[in-house]
Amino acid sequence: MKFPQPYALKQIAQIIECPFVGPEDFPVLGMNEIHVVQPGDIVFVDHPKYYDKALQSAATIVLINKKVECPKGKALLISDDPFRDFNKLTQYFKPFVAATSAISASAKIGEHTVIQPNCFIGNNVQIGKHCLIHSNVSIYDDTIIGDYVTIHAGTVLGANAFYYKKRPEGYDQLKSGGNVVIENHVDIGACCTIDRGVTASTTIKEGSKLDNQIQVGHDTIIGKKCLIASQTGIAGCVIVEDEVTIWGQAGFTSGITIGAKAVILGQSGVSKSVEGGKTYYGNPAEESRAKLKQLASIKQIPKILEHLKNKTE
Repeated sequence: MKFPQPYALKQIAQIIECPFVGPEDFPVLGMNEIHVVQPGDIVFVDHPKYYDKALQSAATIVLINKKVECPKGKALLISDDPFRDFNKLTQYFKPFVAATSAISASAKIGEHTVIQPNCFIGNNVQIGKHCLIHSNVSIYDDTIIGDYVTIHAGTVLGANAFYYKKRPEGYDQLKSGGNVVIENHVDIGACCTIDRGVTASTTIKEGSKLDNQIQVGHDTIIGKKCLIASQTGIAGCVIVEDEVTIWGQAGFTSGITIGAKAVILGQSGVSKSVEGGKTYYGNPAEESRAKLKQLASIKQIPKILEHLKNKTE
């Protein structure tokens, strides 16, 4: 998430009321999660296990809960609770603005696009030309939709990321300041849910087709011309490369990459990155031929046990 204008390090420190290390006028351009940070961004870290990763990342401002040696060319914001203060910054730069109408006056809708009754179109939404948005679709603030996109009834674009920190009193949600981007010629089925990014964009690229009842988590990127069947659940920060086919009821853990032209068979559970151009099956998912051979071998166990029993009698 980029700020509307550059800020000085001292100004950011004043917003979250914390000390800092670095020049007062050190430029701050935005804030992002670790996997999408760029120079000028703030990244937060609140566990020693990840200090080095954050300090050595592309981010040039690190919001951290311990005063450590500051890398050359970077700055620190010292906080007793970086998670809380990252939320403060999101709230400051991307506050929730209540809607006053079903279709916001700030929304931009292209020519020949049809919006069916009972839809909600939030603030600053952009929808391209020749789109068809069926009834009861909710499109949250800042969503960007390209041309020739079809979205079926009951789908929600832009709900908050499912991202929580456990505290003694309960769970504290990381606020979502990102958005959803749907590129040209994408079809989205009924009752799908595509969450907004925490600081960046959850993206469905050109030509991809989603069946009904699919969940796409925050900051996930689905490539071009992917085909995804019903009841698939994709966690946050997943990269699905181009022309991947995913069959029904498959599940994906966060932070993994699915290689281009991979095929994931139905009810598979994908818990780690997989290469492209291959077919996978099972839970945990493996190359389908190897997995099916394993299953065939397992079926032989009763015969083997019976054979061993007969030999010992």
